[in-house]
Amino acid sequence: MAVTKIHPIKSTLKKALDYIENPDKTDGKLFVSSYGCSYETADIEFQMLLDQAFQKGNNLAHHLIQAFEPGETTPEQAHEIGRQLADEVLQGKYAYVLTTHIDKGHLHNHIIFCAVDMVNQRKYISNKQSYAYIRRTSDRLCRENGLSVVKPGRDKGKSYAEWDAQRKGKSWKAKLKTAIDAAIPQAKDFDDFLRLMEAQGYEIKRGKLISFRAPGQERFTRCKTLGEDYTEEAITRRIKGLAVDRGPKRKQAKGITLRIDLENNIKAQQSAGYARWAKLHNLKQAAKALNFITEHQIDSYADLEGRIAEISAANDEAAAALKTVERRLADMAVLIKDISTYKKLRPLALELRKAKDKAAFRREHESQLLLCEAAAKALKDAGVTKLPNLAALKAEYRKLDEEKRRLYERYSEVKAELTEYGIIKQNVDS
Repeated sequence: MAVTKIHPIKSTLKKALDYIENPDKTDGKLFVSSYGCSYETADIEFQMLLDQAFQKGNNLAHHLIQAFEPGETTPEQAHEIGRQLADEVLQGKYAYVLTTHIDKGHLHNHIIFCAVDMVNQRKYISNKQSYAYIRRTSDRLCRENGLSVVKPGRDKGKSYAEWDAQRKGKSWKAKLKTAIDAAIPQAKDFDDFLRLMEAQGYEIKRGKLISFRAPGQERFTRCKTLGEDYTEEAITRRIKGLAVDRGPKRKQAKGITLRIDLENNIKAQQSAGYARWAKLHNLKQAAKALNFITEHQIDSYADLEGRIAEISAANDEAAAALKTVERRLADMAVLIKDISTYKKLRPLALELRKAKDKAAFRREHESQLLLCEAAAKALKDAGVTKLPNLAALKAEYRKLDEEKRRLYERYSEVKAELTEYGIIKQNVDS
């Protein structure tokens, strides 16, 4: 399970990069890599991009941390997952440095990426939506690599320290949730529930929001901080055997969902009300599945399997096309950055040739000259013998980026169709 968090770097960029690249933490820099820059000169390269930014702002870079459960992965796998996360989230537009720290009890990745992209010199927008995408991507990559994931909604906003405390059984919140879950099936009403909580040793504070405190705990814990299943209203509904109200979005869901396995569902065994709701839910899903099969003219189980095979092939084709475009965009972004750097600093390199005291001139402009030489080498390695027109290259990038959007829409449609057919098949099988 990986826990993620992100924060901006507004100053001391070099200090932050030096910290994450510490040889003692990265096995002699074995687990240090970069994209769109050299990690040795990343601060200088980031600053050059920042100088070209269209938008003003204090953010120099963003620092993304991805921490793994102790003993669940290896340094090599953790580093690769970090690379996949950075590549997918940043889409090849932002230069970054990735390191994996192995000096603590838990492996964790540090990703510092420039606040300005390499193509359009636009700033990265960090908000709740972008972080939610990072979290979803990290969870999916963990799942694909055989690691555990954070359950949706259960650990929202949880710090690594709190998650680690829960894993070790030291979290007051985790113990309180366990106590509440144990008391609800035995309670006749909310007052009876409170008596059961007192019997477990909890001190209760009534007010606008109900709070509990365990023996030895310094502060009270408000129920609402435990999650949507633990508010006073949610607990009352759970005692009555009613499903927790998840809000209007969930109520309005009309798609087909998986049937509930009543025989192995603990909640259904504990709550008669939930069991009644689950039986009705299963009947509704069976009816929806039958209607779906009729509407799509599926006459046999073999037809259903054949249709799924066709959609699966289309899904693989769409995914492959999307990946090809994404790789091309990433290569173009680095090429644009190298050309921009070389064109901007080439006059300085020409001045070096004319300088009387070349050694003094190089000492004075060493960082810029190093970047110019690095850009020239990168262009040579890429087989570029004549500099392409930068404006034309950017126009081609934007056109390809638009094609990527169309391919992504197609991929999303096919993936959604494949998911729907997969649910139908599972319900039919069950």
